[in-house]
Amino acid sequence: MMETEITYVCNACGEDIVIPLDPSQGSVQEFVEDCPVCCRPHVIHVEIDDDGQPRAWAEPEQDYD
Repeated sequence: MMETEITYVCNACGEDIVIPLDPSQGSVQEFVEDCPVCCRPHVIHVEIDDDGQPRAWAEPEQDYD
């Protein structure tokens, strides 16, 4: 059975953050989400491999002005 949640570590505060996993959005996903602990925005990356194993990590959101 496919997992429905995945965890990443916030780069700013170091907390483990649990987010919902939506495989219907594809095997490679990227979206911006604020950390629920420190409120800093991060680009969240999710990859699901061919065996259905998900992996998630976060990078600070860059301002490209």
